[in-house]
Amino acid sequence: MPQIAGTQNFDAYLDQAVALDARLDAAARVLRAIAAAAVDMSSFIDLGRLYGQLGASRANTNTDGDVQKELDVLANDMFVEAFTRAPVAAVVSEEMSEPLVLDSAGPLAVAIDPLDGSSNIDANVSIGTIFSVLPVLAKANGAEAHFLQPGRLQIAAGFVIYGPQTSIVFALGSGQTQIFTLDRRAGRFHQAISAPVIDRESAEYAINASNYRHWEAPVRAFIDDCEQGAEGPLKRDHNMRWTGSLVADTYRILLRGGIFLYPGDQRAGYNHGRLRLLYEANPVALIVERAAGIATDGVHPILDIVPSAIHARVPLVFGSAGPVGLVARYHSDPQFSERAPLFGKRGLMRI
Repeated sequence: MPQIAGTQNFDAYLDQAVALDARLDAAARVLRAIAAAAVDMSSFIDLGRLYGQLGASRANTNTDGDVQKELDVLANDMFVEAFTRAPVAAVVSEEMSEPLVLDSAGPLAVAIDPLDGSSNIDANVSIGTIFSVLPVLAKANGAEAHFLQPGRLQIAAGFVIYGPQTSIVFALGSGQTQIFTLDRRAGRFHQAISAPVIDRESAEYAINASNYRHWEAPVRAFIDDCEQGAEGPLKRDHNMRWTGSLVADTYRILLRGGIFLYPGDQRAGYNHGRLRLLYEANPVALIVERAAGIATDGVHPILDIVPSAIHARVPLVFGSAGPVGLVARYHSDPQFSERAPLFGKRGLMRI
């Protein structure tokens, strides 16, 4: 049986971080609670149909209008229960319409998507838990106010991915992104990758191409140019990767670069994007930025956006700095997005 040697375990890493900065103690306790719940969550997911039809739909819908799956509800209950044992004042979840107050004296507020990608459960595709940890506001007018802060103020954030390996990916305080993988035999997370760095350039992109007809002109233009490959203005061949699981695409980009696009489009309910700012875009953006990548709404940094509501949506473009920056140029410079014949043979000499 393979042995794990010379790797730091999750608890030791957090102990070290708190020893260097005692202000991180509360956030470290929240991360421990998330990791403990994730171990239990992983055991349910590993069983698949042996546990039951976890991907079965319920009569209820969540805050986004999606039909809830059995495992969505189970995950929400498990993580909320875990937060009752951590210094958490209030929780916002995709599965709850309003914030849940746990301990009004707690120093932290947690926003969470308990189970991202639940439509992939029965297909055995990687799914995950996404979380954001914010400081509470001293003079907040109600629990919701704690969450209406820009993502740059997150004390910790990250996600758990349940796939061939179960891993927790996170950033704590001002630290870089870290990846710890679960040793299922011992039920403990061990450091797998310290401070991954996203390649600045990449020829991989992830987008749901079936929505092409709904996209705005800048997004269409960028994807058109990717598809033209070496003969087009980008002067290189590209590959498309799309899993329909945000955590899976994020994990891939962390390890080998690329760009992910979930733009707003012309469909009803999609004009302001589809992903949730608090518990999807903000955590991913922090993880990506701490790994030398960029995350935007197409133009502006995600982490600078002030949420308008706890379930606010936002377009999301993130990954390698080169292509993400180029997408912003497609939005702001007509020479990139214009499709008139005058621009048919344009080059990108002015990047």
